[in-house]
Amino acid sequence: MSNRFKPHLALVAVQILFGIWPIFGKIVLRSMSSPSLVVIRITGAAVALALLQRRLTPLLRMPAKDIGLLTLCSLLGVVGNQLLYVKGLSLTTVINATLLSTMIPVYALAVSVLLGYERGSLKTLAGIVVSAAGVIYLVNPAHAELNAQTTTGNLLLLANSFIYAIYIVISKDLFERYGALNVVTWIFLIGAVMTVPVGIYSLQNENLAAISGMVWLAVAFIILLPTVGAYYLNAWALTRVAPSTVATYIYLQPLIAFGLAPIFLGESWNWRTIVAAMFIFGGVALVTSDNDRQTHVSVT
Repeated sequence: MSNRFKPHLALVAVQILFGIWPIFGKIVLRSMSSPSLVVIRITGAAVALALLQRRLTPLLRMPAKDIGLLTLCSLLGVVGNQLLYVKGLSLTTVINATLLSTMIPVYALAVSVLLGYERGSLKTLAGIVVSAAGVIYLVNPAHAELNAQTTTGNLLLLANSFIYAIYIVISKDLFERYGALNVVTWIFLIGAVMTVPVGIYSLQNENLAAISGMVWLAVAFIILLPTVGAYYLNAWALTRVAPSTVATYIYLQPLIAFGLAPIFLGESWNWRTIVAAMFIFGGVALVTSDNDRQTHVSVT
């Protein structure tokens, strides 16, 4: 297989993993609170990544500015991202959350251009707009809820989208210089340390002994695949493609969720889903072809 296509296959896998984790997350949230799940997810991923990596000392010799950047990436991409998303989702609707997530690629492109990672061509912008239109058409904004009860949740999700977009852009340089597995491991180790106070308070209020084995299996799945696997593949892809490309693949998540509906909910695809899929894939194709071209030009 051509190396050119491997990052794109990795990004599709990332969105599949991110797209299915809420299904298992809902199972777990019946037995524990959202802060407890976030803490266990981050800490469990940190332990799993440390066991995979095993060689942690080289990063201890990083320059102070890189350690600061690494800490910022952990705060934005792991701790803040997960806490804001889970809390925001609990205060608003899934449709609102899906619509607001369309801002991530827009934010990512803007930050990437400001920091000099990309030139921000009209073709890339057009691809983001086309894919976003597909997502908006798929979930139907008429079903969104904009009222006093959902305002706080919507604002938290907008903040989540913004900080995750920044993480995608600023982490690229670290991944390229130190390696995807090295940096992801340290991001989660730092994130685990940051969430210890939250974890101590939250887990004290949980009846962990009453949680069934099936729920713990769901927790293990969330840690190993939608967290360790997805974050590593996302980081690896970032070393090979532009940040806006990585962000644009996020538009596949709602399509994947709708695609899984026939399996888990007995629903069927309709023309709305098919039209939306054409827009989303068309927009992703525009972005990836443009960024692949820019990468090729810069290399040659």
